[in-house]
Amino acid sequence: MKVSNTSSRLNELMRERGIRQIDILNAAKPFCDRYNIRLGKNDLSQYVNGKVEPKQEKLTILGLALNVSETWLMGYDVSPARSDGLALPANIIPMPEMRKIPLVGSIACGAPILAEEHIEGHVDIPSNIHADFALTCKGDSMINARIFDGDVVYIRQQDTVENGEIAAVLIDSEATLKRVRLHDDRIILEPANPLYDPLVFRGEEMNDVRILGKAVAFTSIVH
Repeated sequence: MKVSNTSSRLNELMRERGIRQIDILNAAKPFCDRYNIRLGKNDLSQYVNGKVEPKQEKLTILGLALNVSETWLMGYDVSPARSDGLALPANIIPMPEMRKIPLVGSIACGAPILAEEHIEGHVDIPSNIHADFALTCKGDSMINARIFDGDVVYIRQQDTVENGEIAAVLIDSEATLKRVRLHDDRIILEPANPLYDPLVFRGEEMNDVRILGKAVAFTSIVH
């Protein structure tokens, strides 16, 4: 039975052990490095203050760092002691919860992005990442942004982006990934590779540029 929450448990441990949030972060760092999971000051502050409940992978990191059961840390009425029956082996952590989003191919001008004829398949993405569809990157125009040929880029569907953000943009019926520079009299689609020139659209040409969405994450293939 759940009798508490993660915020209460963390505050209880901090009082009993006389530790601060920075001490928890320092204890968590080796596990974060080992499992390539980021636990920042803002994350921990939100957990301690009860604004956010940690996702499973960060809950596991906290449990390892504090040497307590993740189930107890979530607020359940169980022993706080880690045991072989409750704890995962040190070399195994749970995968984040996943969901599927469409992998989109070529797109006709003016047609809905997620029309059935545009969808080539579906890809898995952690459920905490807000993305609506994915694109497979083609070519090497974005390599200095660490996005390579064959990488899958996850896109949050929206028709505007902030100046300088990387976005999926529709030009001549094909979606391309570029950094968008917005000016009163022109739109510049900037590659992240000095071998390529920026694409500049002025006047009425600006109407030919359709922003499909903002890039929010990517999955890199092995290089």
